[in-house]
Amino acid sequence: MARRQPHNRKRTVITPEGVALPFVLASRGSRAAALVIDLILIVTAMMVTSYTLLWIAGGIGINTAELETNGPKSRALQALVIVWIIAMFLFRNAWFLFFELGPRGATPGKRITGIRIAARGTERLTTEAVIARNIVRDIELFMPIVFIGGAIASGSDTDVAGWAGAIWCAIFLLFPFLNRDSLRCGDVIAGTWVVEAQHRKLGQALSVSAPIAAAEQAFTFTPEELAVYGEFELQTLERVLRDDRGPALDDVADAISRKIGRPYPYRAERVFLESYYLQLRAQLEQGLRLGRRKADKHAA
Repeated sequence: MARRQPHNRKRTVITPEGVALPFVLASRGSRAAALVIDLILIVTAMMVTSYTLLWIAGGIGINTAELETNGPKSRALQALVIVWIIAMFLFRNAWFLFFELGPRGATPGKRITGIRIAARGTERLTTEAVIARNIVRDIELFMPIVFIGGAIASGSDTDVAGWAGAIWCAIFLLFPFLNRDSLRCGDVIAGTWVVEAQHRKLGQALSVSAPIAAAEQAFTFTPEELAVYGEFELQTLERVLRDDRGPALDDVADAISRKIGRPYPYRAERVFLESYYLQLRAQLEQGLRLGRRKADKHAA
């Protein structure tokens, strides 16, 4: 469940354990900048690939005239054309899918502008949601090109096609301005939104006034008990400990206790959580040193 706070981009998601997790929605400007950066990178990658294949073709002494023959050079040129078509298809269709399905949930443009996509509510971002929002993006951005390209190919009135394309673009471009969460059509259909990425370093330890170092000795957890959670849950636990709210501490301690099958004594929830936090942190940091990163509890 997401709670909206009026007149700003701050939102709060309530987890099933009853913990409030605040975050900030990405601004419309940062989303537009991210899209422009990604399109520039895509076009640049297409141009570099095309020039590279042309350079290879020129290096082995083949040209378009070879297509009319049946010799080895003709087959080599056909292979290069096939490689070019596949590369253009992947740049055009797989760029957003590849990066947004990754652990960061963000394309290079989104990383530069400090934003990422996330599922609305408390569910995990799914492959189906990413595919759905990107299919709608194709309809939003590239349908006008189809209008104009079809008009040019058929010799029809390009002015009419241009106006149709402009109206089409305007409808979808204005959609994020018509709702409080700046959702575009793809976000509405896919159940996603774009949020500001939290730049937290695992190396920054939790600092509390209580003698938290002593808590590590109060409970000892096995690697298997610590392996059920990752960096996201560690940051959530850190936030709960910082807020130091009794009901939230109880709920989170109960959730962890049930998850790992380890009870804790009455009124010892904070010591239990501090101990788990320190040992989970140590295990995740050791994994980072060995090149193994566990982003969240769903990661292998």
